[in-house]
Amino acid sequence: MPNEKSELLCQLQGWLQKIMQEEIASQPPLLKEPCHQSSANEEFVSNLSLYWDESPGSVYDKLQNFPKYVAREDITKFLARHEIFLKQLHIHGSIVDIGVLRGCSFFTWHHLSSIYEPVNYTREIIGFDTFCGIPELSPEDAQSHSPSEYLKPQGFAPENGMMEDILRSVRIHDTTRHLSHINKTSIISGDITLTLPEFIKAHPYLLVSLLNIDVDIYKPTKLALELILPRMPKGAIIIFDEIGNKLFPGETMAVSDIIGISNLKIQRFSYAPAISYAVIE
Repeated sequence: MPNEKSELLCQLQGWLQKIMQEEIASQPPLLKEPCHQSSANEEFVSNLSLYWDESPGSVYDKLQNFPKYVAREDITKFLARHEIFLKQLHIHGSIVDIGVLRGCSFFTWHHLSSIYEPVNYTREIIGFDTFCGIPELSPEDAQSHSPSEYLKPQGFAPENGMMEDILRSVRIHDTTRHLSHINKTSIISGDITLTLPEFIKAHPYLLVSLLNIDVDIYKPTKLALELILPRMPKGAIIIFDEIGNKLFPGETMAVSDIIGISNLKIQRFSYAPAISYAVIE
């Protein structure tokens, strides 16, 4: 009898180990572009995730002390977006976020507008995303010897229910926002090459002070520039997330085809190499 129990226990442990291994293997990598990450980066993200789980205090306590838990690189992106937001603060128009994903840049604009211009009811934050990843690729997206491993259909797909999750967050934050009875944000779900033309047609009065392009690929980047650039007054800003990046050649080619690289003064920050921007002159 003891031997039978030991055998059953070993079998159970084996099954549990197999299930855990399969579960770990099915999880997405903690870091983007894992083949380009160092072992130190992987260890850092793993330790940081564990630290969040094990650190004392309520979730709200942790959020109030977010610099303890947020990677330097993520704070860097927030600071860069903050600087760009201030450059367009006195330009009339709304902010269009092409490529919302999990809502980081979208909510950066939401918070900054609520802080710096609490009574500017004319500035809307408008987000576009498929919420199911990259729909399709164009030949221009393959013009690189080392493209991103995410350049494929459904690449960068967020978790199920992400759009509803972002809208829930909007409702929570709007409870303390000035003029919260006036809607400030909207999210349009679907293939941007279909939804953006419909949106522009339905909103002929739209002005855009800030266009954040973060869709990684050629076709929606090209269309966004074609349709939104005519709505941008002088002083408005375009943000590029992957321009000049060999992992995502489509964005650079779209800018080259629609505007021409030499027609833009593409600026960047010394502390945030990935984000660049151009002011409409």
